[in-house]
Amino acid sequence: MTDTTRVKTDGYAGLVDGLARRGLLSARWREVWEKLPRDRFIPHHAWRQDQERCVPVVRGPDWWDLVHSDQPVVTQVDDGQPDGPGVATSSNSQPSMVARMLQLLDVRDGDRVLEIGTATGYVAALLSERLGSDRVVSVEIDAALSQQAADTLADHGLSPRLVVGDGAEGWAEDAPYDRLISTCALRHIPHALVRQVAPGGIVVAPLARAFWSGALVRLSVQDGGIARGPFRGGASYMPMRSHRLPDAGPVDSGTARSSEAVTDPGQLLNLGFALYAGARLPGVTMSHAETGTAATVWLQDTTGSAAVAATGESVWEYGERNLWAEVEAVYAEYAALGQPDGDSFGLTVTPSGQEVWLRSPRTVIAAA
Repeated sequence: MTDTTRVKTDGYAGLVDGLARRGLLSARWREVWEKLPRDRFIPHHAWRQDQERCVPVVRGPDWWDLVHSDQPVVTQVDDGQPDGPGVATSSNSQPSMVARMLQLLDVRDGDRVLEIGTATGYVAALLSERLGSDRVVSVEIDAALSQQAADTLADHGLSPRLVVGDGAEGWAEDAPYDRLISTCALRHIPHALVRQVAPGGIVVAPLARAFWSGALVRLSVQDGGIARGPFRGGASYMPMRSHRLPDAGPVDSGTARSSEAVTDPGQLLNLGFALYAGARLPGVTMSHAETGTAATVWLQDTTGSAAVAATGESVWEYGERNLWAEVEAVYAEYAALGQPDGDSFGLTVTPSGQEVWLRSPRTVIAAA
């Protein structure tokens, strides 16, 4: 073994050991991860997601450092089209997030699993190694990515069923499944997916709504096409192509007006408030930036109303709605409820729609 090879091997072993020490890998799952080094599922030309852009990383020391880190590795930009702006559209997900999602999925011997979003094939490989290839189906909308994943999986003697199609429709041909995991963010849980999971089964997926960047939900499927369960922490994933948010409309700067903030924008930046406000303010987008103890928040809706609020500065609002005033009113509601954390919220999916609730499915905040 060369020194270079030893560094590579120790790097992945250290990554797996770190996940295990954090309680994210059982003994059985650790065996699975140790058999499937992450680097074999990542192309030699990849990207690191920086705050404002994707930075190319070619196989070499920086590439190995990235692959052996607990960070996502971008494996496609601009849906694979040349000369685009360099927007990340597929990745090998953050290892700790993958491990956490598989922990929440709670697969048992003999389970059949549907994965939404094959990407590099790494999660399909982990599931196939754990359950057997014949127990795993994975759907990917990008035919080129699906073929690359198939080739990589075959190199490891794994052959789950890979399907090219829209993940929002799942894969009914092999239903019902015992477990369903989505490795791309959904704006809502398509009921077609719930219908393909047997009663007693589990759905684990990251949701991303206009107001917040992402949160994991773990749903238990019941009779009658109902799935219900809690949110389980933040999770930032690239959106399913058919669930991407539309671009916000133009803002009329001629309507600018100022006011003073009652609430520091930094108080809004927690998952509990994001889940609450996202249900109470459908169609409103929030993004933010933080510098030290200061925060800046941008709000916008689909009709051109917008607001900008920064710590210690005046608020600027635009358009017909006073979005900042609306958000402050919703924050006052949230504070009156005791500022519940993200794990206090849950989601119910039925054939007729979806509802976000607080602490109990009987306490519905709003339709999702």
